[in-house]
Amino acid sequence: MSLLKCHFHLPLAGLIAAALLAGCAADPLTPAGRSSSSAVPREYQARPDGERVVPAVNPSYLTDRNRRRWVEYQGPEGKDTIVIDPYARVLYHVVEEGRAMRFGIAVGKAGRGFSGNAVVGRKEEYPYWQPTANMVRSDPALYGPLADGLPGGLDNPLGARALYLYRNGRDTYYRIHGTMDPSSIGKATSAGCIRLFNQDIIDMFDETTLGTKVKVRTRAESLELEGPMHQLHTGYVVPEAEVELIEADQAAWEAGQTPDPEVLEAEQHAAAVASAEARGAN
Repeated sequence: MSLLKCHFHLPLAGLIAAALLAGCAADPLTPAGRSSSSAVPREYQARPDGERVVPAVNPSYLTDRNRRRWVEYQGPEGKDTIVIDPYARVLYHVVEEGRAMRFGIAVGKAGRGFSGNAVVGRKEEYPYWQPTANMVRSDPALYGPLADGLPGGLDNPLGARALYLYRNGRDTYYRIHGTMDPSSIGKATSAGCIRLFNQDIIDMFDETTLGTKVKVRTRAESLELEGPMHQLHTGYVVPEAEVELIEADQAAWEAGQTPDPEVLEAEQHAAAVASAEARGAN
């Protein structure tokens, strides 16, 4: 198994909202730039974190599969294990035999290029991030202005926390981390590894010790344990058994109620480039 590196696409929701995030504002998609605290579950409300304040998660992102919840765990892994399913886009923190906390995750391309066993070999709060030379070569307009890297913060692609996975004492370059783009949770992204809402990674970080075992499922293991999944036009996945939800999604797409993801991505990239240039200049 060759080592991989988690690369990051800097999305519109992250770069354009960077100033808001740095200023501890709530999600900009809600009226007056704020999420109603009554609409946001307690665990996803704004919270102080040292000298920073982590913004509340927009409730529209808290789908049933994205929101953390206790579940019965059917896999073979035992207590104190983290299990990542890149295909069902969920992460399980198994706390005792047959019981786990399930989290929704965003999965980048690199997050689907690794499977098997590892351990948490390093933990960082508000980690530093720097685009690789290959990233700068592949998209100089976006990554060139940020080539010197970004200090840790809420406007950093790694978010509030990062867990670094090791195998046989070597860094796999596979990460479990937070995000500056909460709208991406539950979806496949163009780059990156495994990201969670910042509130989720903060709590999991505190509960995870160095040496914690991690299992990343293969597609075959995902099919066996989770069953086949269906990707909606919104970018989320649901079990194929949820026929009514799938049909409603298709009807919304045919009625033009769902944005074209290719057009949206192009618009986001253009905005991200403009924001990266402005940030690089500063």
